[in-house]
Amino acid sequence: MKALMYSLLTAYAQAGSTPAGQTPAPGTDPAAAPAAAPPPVTPSASELDAAKAQAAERAAEEAGQHDLSLMTLIRELNEVEMGVLIILGLCTIYAIALLFEKIYVMRKTAGQTKDFLAAFRKANSVEEAEAIVRKLPQSGIRSMFDAGMAEVRRTQDLGLYTMRDARDHTMQRVSAAMSTKQNEHLEELGSNMTFLASIGANAPFIGLFGTVWGIMVAFVGIAETQTTSLAVVAPGIAGALLATAAGLAAAIPAVLIYNFAAKQISKQANKMEDFAAEFIALVSRDMDRRAA
Repeated sequence: MKALMYSLLTAYAQAGSTPAGQTPAPGTDPAAAPAAAPPPVTPSASELDAAKAQAAERAAEEAGQHDLSLMTLIRELNEVEMGVLIILGLCTIYAIALLFEKIYVMRKTAGQTKDFLAAFRKANSVEEAEAIVRKLPQSGIRSMFDAGMAEVRRTQDLGLYTMRDARDHTMQRVSAAMSTKQNEHLEELGSNMTFLASIGANAPFIGLFGTVWGIMVAFVGIAETQTTSLAVVAPGIAGALLATAAGLAAAIPAVLIYNFAAKQISKQANKMEDFAAEFIALVSRDMDRRAA
């Protein structure tokens, strides 16, 4: 009797531990049933702030890995861009060197021409002009005088200097001899002008070629990495644009130097033409005086 009562009490206790509406599987221990899933936990404000701070730190670290300083951009250029940059850099250096050379030569020539004309205009005859010019240093305008004077001496040696019928021919020969020396002198002053003009016209296009090539390489890199992140693309594009900046840096001084030199050469040419006219007039008066 006691054993029967004990069995009934045990079965009742086990039935009371099972949740309502749920029958434990046969042969399964009710104590081993899985517990219910815990409710979702909402992060607090302090946890959100901490996550934002960590994200900002990671962004700062990524930005630090992409240094966009000038030297870094130059080091990351490819072979074509580096070649373009070297060519344009050499052109810029040479153009600036030509600037100092042209300034020195033009100032020296202008001073020599001024001193020569001041001395020459004191002469009243061909012989006086020759004696005065002999004391002056060699210059482009003096080479014109020497050529014209040599032609006058040849005419005198032929006995045609005092003949009115030979005057026109004499003036033509003197003018031609002086024009030849004038052209030679102006050609010397205009040396490297073609180079300056070429750099001023073509340097921007050379830089543009480097830029196009660099952007093409950057797009190929985007396709390979399959990312459009600005942090990844920016260094390549910035390096490509550096070639355009170098092209402008070479073209601008070249154009300025060319304009400066062309203006100074034009002034010198005008002064030499005026001198040629004065010398021919001096010879003409001297011929008239001797023919009288």
